[in-house]
Amino acid sequence: MLERATRKIKTAGLLLVAYFVLNIVLRLALPHSLELDEAEQSFFSQYLLAGYGPQPPFYNWVQYAVVSVTGMSIGALVVPKNILLFLSYLFYGLAGRRALKDEALAAIAMLALVTLPQVSYMAQQDLTHTTALLFASSLFLYGFFRTLDRPDIGSYLLLGLATGIGLISKYNFALMPAAALIAILPDAEWRRRALDRRLLAAIAVALVIVLPHAIWLRDNLAFASSDTLVKMAAGNEPAGMVRIGKGLIAFVVAIIAFAALPVAIFAATFRMDFVRALSAGNRWTGMMERMMLASLAGIVLIVLFTGSTTVRERWLDPFLLVLPIYFLAKMQAGGIDLSAGLRRLRPVLPILMACVLVALGLRVVGAGLIGVYSRPNVPMAGLSREMTRQEKPALVIASDTYVGGNMRLQFPDVPVVIPDFPAPGIAAYAEAKGPVLVVWRGKKTATAADAVMPERFSSALTAAGITPQEIGSLSLPYYFGRQGNNFALGYAWVQPGAR
Repeated sequence: MLERATRKIKTAGLLLVAYFVLNIVLRLALPHSLELDEAEQSFFSQYLLAGYGPQPPFYNWVQYAVVSVTGMSIGALVVPKNILLFLSYLFYGLAGRRALKDEALAAIAMLALVTLPQVSYMAQQDLTHTTALLFASSLFLYGFFRTLDRPDIGSYLLLGLATGIGLISKYNFALMPAAALIAILPDAEWRRRALDRRLLAAIAVALVIVLPHAIWLRDNLAFASSDTLVKMAAGNEPAGMVRIGKGLIAFVVAIIAFAALPVAIFAATFRMDFVRALSAGNRWTGMMERMMLASLAGIVLIVLFTGSTTVRERWLDPFLLVLPIYFLAKMQAGGIDLSAGLRRLRPVLPILMACVLVALGLRVVGAGLIGVYSRPNVPMAGLSREMTRQEKPALVIASDTYVGGNMRLQFPDVPVVIPDFPAPGIAAYAEAKGPVLVVWRGKKTATAADAVMPERFSSALTAAGITPQEIGSLSLPYYFGRQGNNFALGYAWVQPGAR
């Protein structure tokens, strides 16, 4: 029986390896114009900093390390992300093995992460910091469940490692260890885990990991929180019950959007067994319920105190990630024979993986059919080639991280900056050792307006007494696009020292 269960785990692991290899191959086969988060990573990979802006730096540090070794390429952006996602599934399966005490069910739980669209599709589509959060959350669940099941110094160190990584992956992760502590308080045996002196080692590990960014955050708190506050802002909605009501409705909608697909799949494959299991439970399911409820209560408090009317489902990733393990644990606690349901569920999981791959491909190659273009459809390689046909820049100054990251991919040996990053003012213009290419986003088709340099560039040059030698714009068709659907960039060439 053990040999059979082990074989199922190996089969599940091999399926995941094949799945992520296919994701890598697909992304390499699609146009190499970058998604928004890919471009951000491409741009920031030039710098090793304690903080980069509104997002914590863990993924940036990983990306910097990879690019430092391999150089900049689309593969250097895609492979690390898929490795982290694979590890998310792997540690999730290890966490499931601790809670379910069944190797075969742990394998199913590991694969069942694909039922969460935020994990299977959205993370593959673009998200990078959320990928880091998924990795940290799965690692935390494994360390936490292992500490509850069989505590040793390794379990506590793993818990500290996961907590440290989580806190510098996404700030909302901070609710997860707090919710975990609340979840074990009613259980006398598990409560002693929180009083164990080995927890100090876990705290020390987490502090060492978090400290560099925490020091940066102390002096840059407003900057780091600005993006999140904008996303959560209530706009012109007046304070009061209406705004609170809208925030709570958004919260409920986010929960439904997150949980609807896994609930539907488990209900369809296990049928009445799934319904009967809802009333069953044991100490593990009770702990997971308290953990989810405590996390969600924390989100409610944030909505109430900030007046937010926006709650995105991916913000719930660390708190509801445990759902597949929880569903299996509930049915196991009810003493239900799961064999029939598992037979129906197993073929569904690889089908979902195939659906994700097809959807990721069709959103790019099928864009022209519906006239909605994703960022890989943008003809960045052609635009870059046309702009630099006469000469190669010694420096690129881009309007934002999206343009800058794409320029960095096209010219991996050329430094790329954006206004006021990494240095304020016009220092980059003055210090360049050759021609400077200034690039900004244009309209759908190149117009005279695109050939007008944005104010923040022109004013800086004017203040320095520098005159651009050439200002222009380019427009090229989208990859796989309809005729007449173009993307444009404005550009200017500046010679250092030109007055």
